[in-house]
Amino acid sequence: MKTRSAWVICLALTTASILFYAFVPATGSRKIADTIRIETGQISGVKSNTSDVVSFKGIPFAAPPVGALRWKAPQPAQSWTGVKKCDAFGPSPMQPTPRPFGVYTAEFLIPEQPISEDCLYLNVWTKANKGAKKPVLVWIYGGGFGSGGAAVPIYDGEALAKKGIVVVVINYRVGVFGFLAHPDLSKESPDHASGNYGLMDQVAALQWVKRNIAAFGGNPDNVTIDGQSAGAMSVNCLVASPVATGLFNKAIAESGSMLLKKASFSLGDREGAEQQGVKFAEAAHAKTLQDLRSMSADFLMKVPGRMGPIVDGYVLPEPVAQIFAEGKENKVPVITGWNADDAFIGAFKNKDAFQQQAKEQYGADAGEFLKYYPANSDEEAARSQININRDMTFAISGYKWAKMQSEEHGAPIYLYNFNHRLPAAPDFVKYGAFHTGEVAYVFDNLKFLNRPWLPEDQPLADLMSDYWVNFITTGNPNGKGLPAWPKFDVKSSNAVVFDKTAVSGELHDKGELEFMLKRLGD
Repeated sequence: MKTRSAWVICLALTTASILFYAFVPATGSRKIADTIRIETGQISGVKSNTSDVVSFKGIPFAAPPVGALRWKAPQPAQSWTGVKKCDAFGPSPMQPTPRPFGVYTAEFLIPEQPISEDCLYLNVWTKANKGAKKPVLVWIYGGGFGSGGAAVPIYDGEALAKKGIVVVVINYRVGVFGFLAHPDLSKESPDHASGNYGLMDQVAALQWVKRNIAAFGGNPDNVTIDGQSAGAMSVNCLVASPVATGLFNKAIAESGSMLLKKASFSLGDREGAEQQGVKFAEAAHAKTLQDLRSMSADFLMKVPGRMGPIVDGYVLPEPVAQIFAEGKENKVPVITGWNADDAFIGAFKNKDAFQQQAKEQYGADAGEFLKYYPANSDEEAARSQININRDMTFAISGYKWAKMQSEEHGAPIYLYNFNHRLPAAPDFVKYGAFHTGEVAYVFDNLKFLNRPWLPEDQPLADLMSDYWVNFITTGNPNGKGLPAWPKFDVKSSNAVVFDKTAVSGELHDKGELEFMLKRLGD
C-alpha cells in the first residue's frame, strides 16, 4: 500500500470529529429502562431526564478482536445470562493519546480513557416501542482511519431520536489494528484477503443492526449510513462493497469519498499493502503472525506505518471508482458535500511563491489554474491555497460522486456546501467553516460545544437536522417548511449552501472542480 502524507495529516487531525472529554450525564436520578432482548441476551438502558429517549451504550456487536482474533474478521459476540447493563460507553479503539491542536480543542478529541483493542461496541438511542419500525441512522466516525471513537458527546443521538428516528453510533478498529495487510494474513483468511478489518467491523455492525434493531423499534429495512471525513470515505466504500449489499438503503457522506485515482486520499492496492505489512513486521522484529499477535498493542502503535482501506479483493474487489464506473455499486439515494474550509495547511506561500509553484506544476495550464485559484495578493494566494487543499482532499471526490450518480439517472443524489463559520474566540476565526464544523448542526448538538452562539446558530441546527431526518426517513431531504433542496444533476449543478440558513442554486465552484478533474484524469 502506498504511504501518503495525507494519512499522517488526517491522523493528526483525528478527524476533527471528536471530543476530548467523556460525556457527563445530567445531574439527578436516572432510571434504568425496562429490559429488552437482543440476540445475545437481555440488556437495560438509561432513560433521559429530559425526554422519552432511552440510550443503550456499550452493546457488544462482535467478539473482542484480541489475541488470536487480532487481524481477523469480526467474530460473533458471546451471549450472556441475566441482564447486561448498557449504561456506559464501551472503550474507544486503540490509537495514540489525543492531544488538542489548532481549532480542535478538547471539544474535538476522544476521551483518553478507556482505549482498548476490545472496542467492538455500539450505542443506540431510541424513543420508539418495539415493533414501531422507525427509520434508522448508523453513524461512522472519522479520524483519518487512525483515530476516532463512538464515545463522543457531539455524536450523542438523543436530539435526533427525539425527531423520530433510531440512532446507532458504532466503533471500528483503526490504525494498524484496523488496516494491516500481510501475505500471511491473506493466506489464513477464508476470504483470501487482509487489510480492511475496520471496514469489516462496519459491515458486522450493520449486520447486527439488521438482526437486532427491531428490538429497539427500528426498521431493519430502512437504514441510512452516515459518516464524516474518514467516515464519509467508509460510507463510499460500503456503497461500493458487495459484502454490504442489503444492509442499508440510503447513504450520507460528509466531506469525503474514495472515488479519485490520484488525490490526497485514494485506495492502496493489495500487493503494495501486503509488502508494507511485511516491512512493518520486520520493523517490529516479528518473524511470524504469532509473534505479531503476542506483542502489546502499545508497542505495535510505536512501529512506523500508516494504513487505510485497500482494494483487498473481498470487501473491495476493485477500486471504488471502477466499481462505480461499471455500475456495480449499491444503488441508493445519497447526500454528499463538503465545508468551505475543509483544508489543512501548515504554512502559506506568498503570492510570488504560489504563482511560481503553479507554473512549475501546471505548465501550459497554469494560466487557467490561476484563474480559478488566483494569487494577485498574498491574501488572495492564502485563500486559494485553502481552496485547492479543500478541493484536492474532499471537494473533487464528492463532486465526482454527484456527477457519476446523477449521470446514471437512477437513485437521486443531493449536494451541499457548509459555509457557516462557527462563532469562536478571535484566534479561531481564521479557521472559518472548518472540517467537521457541520457535525454538531447535523446532530442538533450545539449544547455540547462551548461556543458564543449567535441567534442564527440554533435555527441552522434545527434546519440541517430536519433535512437529515427527512432523508433518513424517506430518501428525500425536503419537507414541509424547509427551503427546497433540488437533487443534483450535471446540467444544472444544483446544490444547497448552508450558512445562516439554506439557499439553493448552482454550485458556485463548478469550474474549478471540472478543471481539476480533467487535470487528474478523472
